[in-house]
Amino acid sequence: MRVNQDICIGCGQCVLHCTVGAISLNDGVAEIDRDECVECGVCYRFHVCPVGAIEQEELTWPREVRSTFSDPTTVHKATGIAGRGTEEMKTNEVTGRFQPGWIGLGLEFGRPGIGARLRDVDKASRRLASLGAHFEANSPVTILMEDVKTGKIREDVLDEKCLSAIIECALPIEKIRDGLKALQEIAKEVDTVFTVDCINVVAPDNSLPMEPILKEMGIARYPNGKTNLGLGRPVYKGGAK
Repeated sequence: MRVNQDICIGCGQCVLHCTVGAISLNDGVAEIDRDECVECGVCYRFHVCPVGAIEQEELTWPREVRSTFSDPTTVHKATGIAGRGTEEMKTNEVTGRFQPGWIGLGLEFGRPGIGARLRDVDKASRRLASLGAHFEANSPVTILMEDVKTGKIREDVLDEKCLSAIIECALPIEKIRDGLKALQEIAKEVDTVFTVDCINVVAPDNSLPMEPILKEMGIARYPNGKTNLGLGRPVYKGGAK
């Protein structure tokens, strides 16, 4: 995003609507901090400027990564869908990705108002990879990795900032305690916030394998209504892999 300062009237509407506080008024005109801007497009798409001074510029690599993870209308070139995650993560459709004996993890870094640097996402992905995490191949974060075995995100995008990024992976259930402990440590190191979704297959006795583990570790459980009430479409027809 950029501001055409020749026509800006300094009304401040764009300042109020910026999702990460990257716009300010200087000498009566709006100015965008390009390092903080996540290219979400809110100031442009919602026509908040009464004189049309907000302009959308053509993005090149690696800055275009910001738009991919921040603007829900941007279609990812590799996945072919809009948004920062896969269809399963966004809709809760049951595709058979998560199998008995494994715990799916969805780590969402950043939020409106703070965003997230991919350097912080990289800290978590590398730590989870060291514990044997299997990363979802079609996830936009996975596509940025140099090597899924190490979880390392490519160097040229580490300083890019986005509104939100989601790590989608799975850990063997015997490794989940170590994984959660690692994430508790990472939370102290990163300059953003993140949430952790634990996805598991309901056992034959209708119990949730994660429930006793979370209780043992003293971690509060906040059920996601769509997942726990089974409102996702069961598009997977096979049995356990």
